[in-house]
This record gives sequence, C-alpha cells and structure tokens, in this order.
Amino acid sequence: MKSSSFTILLFFLVSSSSSSSSSLLQASINGLKHEDAHIKRSDFPPGFLFGAATSSYQVEGAYLQDGKSLSNWDVFCHSTGCAENGDNGDIADDHYNRFMEDIELMDYLGIDSYRFSISWARILPRGRFGEVNPAAIIFYNNIIDNLILKGIKPFVTINHNDLPQELEDRYGSWLNPEMQEDFLYLAEVCFKSFGDRVKYWVTINEPNMYIYLAYEFGTFPPSRCSEPFGNCVNGNSDVEPLVAMHNMLLAHGRAAKLYHQEFQPTQGGLIGLVAHCYMFEPLTDSELDREAAKRAFAFNVAWPLDPAVFGEYPEEMRKYLGSNLPNFSLEEKSFMNNSIDFIGINHYSAIYTKDCTNSSCSATGNRAIQGFLEMIGECDGRLIGERTGLEYLFVVPRGMEEIVNIIVTRYHNKPMFITENGYSSPDLQEQRVNELVNDVKRIEFHTSYLASLAKSMREGADVRGYFVWSLLDSYEWLEGYNVRFGLYYVDRQTLTRIPKLSAKWYKNFLTNNSVVIDKSASRGNRLFGKDVI
Repeated sequence: MKSSSFTILLFFLVSSSSSSSSSLLQASINGLKHEDAHIKRSDFPPGFLFGAATSSYQVEGAYLQDGKSLSNWDVFCHSTGCAENGDNGDIADDHYNRFMEDIELMDYLGIDSYRFSISWARILPRGRFGEVNPAAIIFYNNIIDNLILKGIKPFVTINHNDLPQELEDRYGSWLNPEMQEDFLYLAEVCFKSFGDRVKYWVTINEPNMYIYLAYEFGTFPPSRCSEPFGNCVNGNSDVEPLVAMHNMLLAHGRAAKLYHQEFQPTQGGLIGLVAHCYMFEPLTDSELDREAAKRAFAFNVAWPLDPAVFGEYPEEMRKYLGSNLPNFSLEEKSFMNNSIDFIGINHYSAIYTKDCTNSSCSATGNRAIQGFLEMIGECDGRLIGERTGLEYLFVVPRGMEEIVNIIVTRYHNKPMFITENGYSSPDLQEQRVNELVNDVKRIEFHTSYLASLAKSMREGADVRGYFVWSLLDSYEWLEGYNVRFGLYYVDRQTLTRIPKLSAKWYKNFLTNNSVVIDKSASRGNRLFGKDVI
C-alpha cells in the first residue's frame, strides 16, 4: 500500500472510533493488582507535571537549514551509516518547520510540560570558536513562547547526544578538558537567551548511556572502542569512558555552578542531571549476585549521580577501577557537591545481573570497566518481562517503584522527575497497522508503570513529574525509524502526524479518567466497544 493511501486509511480508522471513545475509556486495566487498577491523574499531587519528551536530533531535521553546522550525528550517519537500513536524522520529523503543529498536538493532549533539547550545532555552529546563530535563538524562542501561550511549561535539556562536529575534529570533544569550556559557553548562551521563561533545565541527558555507547562499545559517534567490546579504528574501552565521563560531569558541574550563582537568583528555575536507570535485579538469590546488582547500580546510575550529589565517585568504582578512575580536586568537589536541584530518571526496564568475580562470564562481563558483572534478560529460560522493540528493554512495571525507592534512599529523597518512560512494540510487519492505530500494549505499559510510580510516591518518594517518551515516532538512533515510541505516528513519506490510541488514552488520563482494557475482546473492541480493524 502506498504511503498516501495508508495515511488516509489511518485517518479513517482513528476518526471512526473517536465518537465512542470518551464514554468507554473508564474503569480498570485487567492484569494489574486491584489496588492499582484505577490509576488516575488525581492519584498524583497538585502541581505534578505530566508531559511528553523529544530530543533535537531525533525530531528536528533541517540539518543544514538556517545556519546550522554538521553535528557529530550528521557526519556519523553520512559516513559510516548509523542505522542498518540507512535511516538518518536529516529530515527526522521536520519539527524545525512543523513545531507549531506539534505544539497543537501537545495542547490537544493537555500536557503540563514539554521536554525537548537544544541542538548545539544549531545554536553554536562552531562552538565557542564562532558566533551565536540568531536563527536558532529565534527558533527556540518561538517554541518556548508558544508553549507558554498554551500553558505548557518548557523543560529544556542542554545536551542530548548531539554536538558540533568541529569540536570533535578540533580536540576530540569529551576526551579533552576543553570540552568543558565549550559546554559552559553553550549553557551560558541558553541561560541568557531562554532562562527568563525556562524554569526546568537539564544539563546533560544520560551521560552514563552515551559514554558506554560512544567510548566503550563504539556504536555511537565518535565510535571509539577496543577489544573485546568492539572493533573500532581507535579507542580504549577500559580507560576512555572514564575520561570522557569525567569531563562531561565537570562540564555539568561548572554549568550548574554558573546557573546557581548568576541566573537562578533572578530567574528562579531548577537545574538537574538525567541518568539512564535500569532496575538491576540479581540473577539468583546468591550473595554474589545480590552484590553484583548493587555494583551494577554503582557502575551505571551512581556513576554520574554520586558526583553530582556528593562530589565523589561511588566507592565500588574506586575499589575495582583504582587509579584509572579520575579524581576530583578540592575545588571541583566543592562545585560538584549538590550541583543538582533534582534527579532526572529515564527508566524503561529492569534487568538481571550476574556476578563475574567468581563465575564464568563473557569477555566483556569479566572486565573492571563493567564492574565484573553481566546484565541478562532471562533466568532459567524465563524472560524478566515481556519483550519490547529493543532487545535490551523489557516490560517490568515493578522496576519503576524499585528504582525510585533505591534513589530515594541513596540520595536522601532529593526531588525527582521521571524524564523518560516509554514503550516500543516489536516491529512485526503483519501487525503494523494494528500497532499504529490500536497500540493497547503502550497503554498497558504506561498505566502499569504509573501505578508503580504512584505506589512509591504514596510511600514518600518526592517525584514531581512524569514524561512519556515520546511525543512523536522519531529517529531512534541506531534503530532508525523501525522502533516507535510515539503517542503520534509520523508517516515517513508525508510526515503527517496521526494520533495513536495511546494519545487518546493520555488525553483521557490527563482529564482524570481511567481506561478499560478487556484482554478477552478483539484488539479493536478493547477500548471503543467495536472493531476498528
């Protein structure tokens, strides 16, 4: 079926079911515990932010429009090919030219906040070696101003994986302390240009995940690694991740210090750091595997968060990495300590952990940089949870409550936001239309994870917001456009946005309705009382 006909079909299917949806999106979700079955917006406190999220490279497109320079991802995708099928972010969702349309979609949903990121190569095409791009300032001002007109709070990430390629070419980006100066300049430009209206800032998104992929396994640019983690031209997987993370954390700390001292007193916002947070569960009940789970948290989540809260790396990392782990000077400790006003949690999945200090493991698991542990998705032939569109993510709702509670304990209940939580279904061709129009699994995912989050909050966790990943089906890095997390489907030929069933669910949830999912009914009949496919 050609794309234009497919789009017309989707519009027909969605519109044909809309008239009966409002009255029937009620009651409980089959399969949840009884006490969590009726999760509603009113289960969360007044002022709690519900939102949706994107990032610049994944949605903006316009990769050379209005003075933007080539980013690391532009060069990576054009040279080596970042997705197996050749997909790239040159056009993405064309959010750069369609942001007004997308803000209307947000307004339809009724969200409180929109989390998006700044394109470094758009704002500062040559970093601190060139001029600020006025067209970029206008673009982001337009987004911010129009969000505010709709009553939607901007929640801005300064860096989400992309950076000007010139900084990589000049001095090796995050492997060089000079990168701290460039990031500080970027942050200052953002605070000066947008901080009078932006009250929520994230310095860097998922430094732990980015560093692993870019400098340990070499699958993200600049593609640096060594055996046994990968076969890259250059790199040292045992050392470079530690150097790059150190520079990234110091860049965060210096930007946070600048904000706290020079901008927060007059602008009144908050600034935080976002970590990718698996819930690590022991593979067995053995003491070794239980210790491995604790070590996995230290080597992944606490790696960026401990320095941002306590000014020190986790003790577990120091024990196993020794002198390879950089040190913070006394001055650096002083500005790193309590450098965040909130913790951003990107949580999707739980994972099993297996000890490798006293067990046979793979070549990568048996390394200090990994904490001498392996992460595994199944135990005794049973998966930890239902599969998703990404082989390393599983549906494990209990993990939300568990990871939040661990972070509450370790960081003394510092304010938290769930800055990403989302579901992608396996990309089965024969299920594509059903998935796009009637994504019941995504609704089940968000409802069950929200119920788990609400439970941790009833126990005292100071969580202040929840962002669905993502607003739109977008460019999912190495997976291209084959993996979809969006509340809205984006036709790749026309770029038409089409609301999925999950968009309707979210809108109803945000007006304090609950939702019925009858698993014994046909998929089309589950939520609307009639078949739509």
